[in-house]
Amino acid sequence: MNSPIHIVIAGGGTAGWMAANYFAHKWPSGKVNITLVESSDIGIIGVGEGSTPTLKRFFDELNIQENDWMPKCNATYKVSIQFKDWSPGSGINQYRHPFISQTDTFTQRAFEVNCRTRRLGLDTHVTPEDFLINGVLAQQNKAPLTPDNFPFRMEYGYHFDSALLGNYLREVAVGKGVTHINAIISNVALYPRGDISHLVTDKGIIKGDFFVDCTGFSSTLLQQSLGVKFNSYSENLFNDSAVVLPTRVQENIKVETQSTALSNGWCWTIPLQNRTGNGYVYSAAHLSKDQAEEELRRHLGLESTDVEARHLKMKVGQVGQHWHKNCLALGLSQGFIEPLEATALHLVQICIEYFSDMFEKSGFSTKESSNYNSFAKERFDRVRDYIVAHYKLNTRDDSDYWRDNRNNMVMSDSLKSIISTWFSREDLATEIKRQNIGMHWDSVSWHCLFAGYGAFPPLEKNQPGRGDLYKEQNIERFIQGCALNFKHNNSVLEELMR
Repeated sequence: MNSPIHIVIAGGGTAGWMAANYFAHKWPSGKVNITLVESSDIGIIGVGEGSTPTLKRFFDELNIQENDWMPKCNATYKVSIQFKDWSPGSGINQYRHPFISQTDTFTQRAFEVNCRTRRLGLDTHVTPEDFLINGVLAQQNKAPLTPDNFPFRMEYGYHFDSALLGNYLREVAVGKGVTHINAIISNVALYPRGDISHLVTDKGIIKGDFFVDCTGFSSTLLQQSLGVKFNSYSENLFNDSAVVLPTRVQENIKVETQSTALSNGWCWTIPLQNRTGNGYVYSAAHLSKDQAEEELRRHLGLESTDVEARHLKMKVGQVGQHWHKNCLALGLSQGFIEPLEATALHLVQICIEYFSDMFEKSGFSTKESSNYNSFAKERFDRVRDYIVAHYKLNTRDDSDYWRDNRNNMVMSDSLKSIISTWFSREDLATEIKRQNIGMHWDSVSWHCLFAGYGAFPPLEKNQPGRGDLYKEQNIERFIQGCALNFKHNNSVLEELMR
């Protein structure tokens, strides 16, 4: 009988413990043994505390209940991202990008047709959140939980304390048989052929067959020890810094993340059950850290400096190979794209899932590493494109930062084609299908971005609005009727905490 494969995960945090839990769930201990090594002396960066709906799928698959993990992590529900002041030149102060749910199949065509009509120069209703159920729930501040008689599936994410979530997932993983070692890694030993042999720690040598690098931006295993190159996205994503400040809990806890454009970047506002997380993501080439902190305090109305700010540096880009030899990188070790659309854990999760499939398919060998690397690179590149579009389409004119972003021509061919399709009035859904990129962001999400920015050709003169399917199909009545099935967010959270 063959011995079990021993997977050693270096580093904890949310990424490391998500991987440990998923591997333990997928593979019995007779096939795979899992050890996670982390040091309690090394803190968690915790940039961003929001997720996409994929995290709900993760908890569902592991049979982890919301009424268990959410109270322990001060978590709240998230149905949307509200963008403020990104496109003042279009006359639009804010728009929402809701998560797309099943009821939206009845209304998304009307939204896309109205946008196409507006691109032709006719005045139609194109406010994204008015067509999509989660947009209406965000307006009404209702939680996305449905009664038993509501027949449609809702998609939603969460806000959470990332440090507490890491601690919670550690407890679950250890309960599943994962070995946890609190130790400091001092060296990574290699075989003559270049694979990792073992980790040298202050608690002794830790051998393994396969290693997962979750050591953060330092990437101790993949980049430092195996020499895998890091490819920066700095040419088209300028932000490389953040300053973070907490404020008091919201009286009415919102079901959405707020993203507010500031002078040289943007500020997130993330509502938790015990506080509100705030952070200013900015470009150090355009703004000093002291200026950033001062602007964030002013934006939040914090006159006192009693609350200490945390300053963070971000390494934006991705590694050349996510799986190299007998090492896989996850989380910040593999790459990072700024937290504008809360994609960090989304990328971690889909990489864990795809790696698990490829690793098992190859008989727990490295035969499928090439396919996996192509998958991971494509996912990171397409997420980057969607984020870049937020900056490229901005209409702010109050700083060189925003003008530099708007005038930046360093874009992928994929993004160039998307933008060209939109402004040449061609069908965006067809272009997304042609590129086969709908698994990243679908046509509705791209329509939310363009319409939310007011990125349309000028209206034709003396042309009254016509062909407005929002009115013709009485979409407001349909969505408002659906929203009657949902409860106010605060009351749902109160029930959750009992």
